[in-house]
Amino acid sequence: MMKLSYWVMALLLSITLIACEQKQTGTAEKVIDKVNDALDRRPDEKARDAIEDVSEAIEDASKEIQKGVEEISKEIKK
Repeated sequence: MMKLSYWVMALLLSITLIACEQKQTGTAEKVIDKVNDALDRRPDEKARDAIEDVSEAIEDASKEIQKGVEEISKEIKK
């Protein structure tokens, strides 16, 4: 039961972090950012790359947590 609460807390934390992600508004800004990202010329490139890696890891973890919660709920229903 304790593991379930850890899974739920981790899921809520990851959802909160993903919801806080800022979105760019303009299409031109997105294109410029993608080009600068590809050429490694964005301001604070290393920090941005690290943040992107963490965001991807959190997204992957949240998917795994969701699968785990679904499996646990199936086991509980049995």
